[in-house]
Amino acid sequence: MPRFCYVEVTNMKNIIHHCGIVEKIAGHSVFVKIIQQSACAGCHAKLMCMAADNKEKVIEIPDSSGLYHVNEPVIVCGQSSMGMEAVFLAFVLPLLLVVSAIIFGTCNKWNDGLSALGGLLILLPYYGILYLTRDKLKKRFIFTLTKTEN
Repeated sequence: MPRFCYVEVTNMKNIIHHCGIVEKIAGHSVFVKIIQQSACAGCHAKLMCMAADNKEKVIEIPDSSGLYHVNEPVIVCGQSSMGMEAVFLAFVLPLLLVVSAIIFGTCNKWNDGLSALGGLLILLPYYGILYLTRDKLKKRFIFTLTKTEN
């Protein structure tokens, strides 16, 4: 497996940087494999702690420049505001929907089990809508590529 590059993450212009390797190129898209690390991934005690988390992710980035090649180390850049919006859509809004549905059920004198079931069932159409609008969301969450300086 190719080694991943190292980049010092700066908070300049609220840009998030991730090092990655170009996995494949298809049409006008470059697929980059990155290692998503939890905040404590650099901790010396991470081997003893279950909180440390590293996951490989593949990100599709639109690019028709032809500057990139398979197995080339690159830096994936994105606005930090995109991350906040993604967290809102994936976690905060569903939590608010579940809590609202439970409160609605409780106020309408449903039993606790039915209120909880209603709270969980509200997630089915929500995540269905997210899935159906994934192409529109792809246009909002735009990443860019830059070459690494080795």
